[in-house]
Amino acid sequence: MTKEERHSAIINLLLQRESILVTELADILNVSSVTIRKDLTELEKNQRLYRNHGKAILMSPYAPNRTISEKEKYHTDEKQTIGFYGAQLIEPNDSIIIASGTSVHALARNIDPNIQLTAITASLKVSEILSNNDNVNIIQLGGLLRHSSLSVVGNNAEEFLSYFACSKLFLGVDGIDLDFGITTTDMQEASLNRIMMKAAQKTIVLADSSKFGRRGFSKISNMEDIDHIITDSNVSPAIVRQIEEMGIELTIAQ
Repeated sequence: MTKEERHSAIINLLLQRESILVTELADILNVSSVTIRKDLTELEKNQRLYRNHGKAILMSPYAPNRTISEKEKYHTDEKQTIGFYGAQLIEPNDSIIIASGTSVHALARNIDPNIQLTAITASLKVSEILSNNDNVNIIQLGGLLRHSSLSVVGNNAEEFLSYFACSKLFLGVDGIDLDFGITTTDMQEASLNRIMMKAAQKTIVLADSSKFGRRGFSKISNMEDIDHIITDSNVSPAIVRQIEEMGIELTIAQ
């Protein structure tokens, strides 16, 4: 097998399995681990994969810190569908927390205008969307404004949340690593998200399939702290199986 044939075989295996160990590749392709590491180094330089802890994956696991306007351009159809499914979980006279991010923007746009509810949010955009609905009592958290996300963080927001008990938290994230947990790119946002989780009976994560296998800079929580994940139909069967084995409710928005 030539080097080019090995490279092609490695990419094809990754398309099927998302990640694979160096030792496994060496066994499958019947070459040494040294040869595989050289192959992976070259493929990584050509930006065709990413090396991480003795294995190869198709994309970098580290989520970039994009502005909210940039994020709005990605996976818009998937987020809209996820937001629709999330909104179906809201009941009349509910008291909910809505975090920040483009997935929860889609949630806010899909909330039934005939339902009476109270919504606490860190997001200025969510408050703006919900302000068109007279049946929603909006509690806008105050604090330090993050320009990139147009949402607030900090001690004021965290302390204010301690006075409330809500039924559901709808949480957007930058990464879901099934071993590491859920993450965001901002340390203060992660801290506020943890307080939100304590203030809600149920944590519902809204995340398109591109978020799986990624890590933001700051950890929010372990997977065991999540009650429900809503994602799109592009999520891999392997990830679906792992989530269900963890006992986390999973909704695949079609």
